[in-house]
Amino acid sequence: MNRMNRRWVLKNRPVGAITPDVLTLETVPLPELAEGQVLVRNIWLSLDPTNRIWMSDREQYLPPVELGAVMRGGTLGVVEESRDPNFTPGMLVSPGLSGWQDYEVAWGAMCRALPTLPGIHPTAFMSVLGVTGWTAYFGLLDIGQPKPNETVVVSAAAGAVGSIVGQIAKIKGARVIGIAGGPDKCRWLVDELGFDGAIDYRSEDVGAALDRLCPNGIDVNFENVGGPIMDAVMERMNDFSRMPLCGMISTYNAEGEVPGPRFFDRVLMRRIKVQGFIVLDYFPRMEEAVTALAGWLLEGKLKYKVHVEHGLENAPDALGRLFTGNHDGKLLVQIGPEPAG
Repeated sequence: MNRMNRRWVLKNRPVGAITPDVLTLETVPLPELAEGQVLVRNIWLSLDPTNRIWMSDREQYLPPVELGAVMRGGTLGVVEESRDPNFTPGMLVSPGLSGWQDYEVAWGAMCRALPTLPGIHPTAFMSVLGVTGWTAYFGLLDIGQPKPNETVVVSAAAGAVGSIVGQIAKIKGARVIGIAGGPDKCRWLVDELGFDGAIDYRSEDVGAALDRLCPNGIDVNFENVGGPIMDAVMERMNDFSRMPLCGMISTYNAEGEVPGPRFFDRVLMRRIKVQGFIVLDYFPRMEEAVTALAGWLLEGKLKYKVHVEHGLENAPDALGRLFTGNHDGKLLVQIGPEPAG
């Protein structure tokens, strides 16, 4: 095998925002396949806020990416060669956390073959039918437990997870208010996704807008952002309300300890359930989520959006969009061409 593999390698731990010296693009030869392995040509790379956490040596739910190692990331690709009888060339597969690279030499046992669904593009398995959708499904339904006519607030609502959360909450009969950055995103939430209201945190006082749109308080806060937006929502949460803590992206580039919420006393006084969660904990129930999400998608009850940047070489710059909000829906990098047909 004479093929070469481009891969982004972590060279330095970031301090604050990701700078050009953090990652280096290398080209190395691919090894020969061992029995039970497959060669996957990566087509799609998922970019997620947790990528920034993996680069650091802070306490986290997975070991940090080691210096000198390939940058970790979820991918979807096509089998080009196989020494596993369960996989044949041309099959579309998810090799898991393959990494930021053109190819992955993966053990077949770690790969998941993806089905073909009529009218559904493969990018759905990187968004609504993948980890993004599972995060929304389990975080909202297992922890948030929205009831009909309750008020659900979702931060980063126009993002990959938040947009799915709000739609599932509507399916369950709740009122949904989204917080997003910019008038176009807010219009998309209300006009296309059916949210009951949207708050543009860039141009509105979030607290005042919550008072206007949530006159009976907030029953579920699906928290993606942290910081002042989380404070504003927590201040208005009802007795026995629930807060699935999915992410705190506003703090990921910060150094040192992250301060707690200003209104933490509300957790006690209003008996608020606050629970952080990681979607990896729910992998044994993956098929439950996929079945439900695919059903809603095929019924037209769920919509999703992907923002695609092209070229593996552009992955580090594309990742920065997550921290400026300069993207819509699920952020992906298209590494290579899709298979013909």
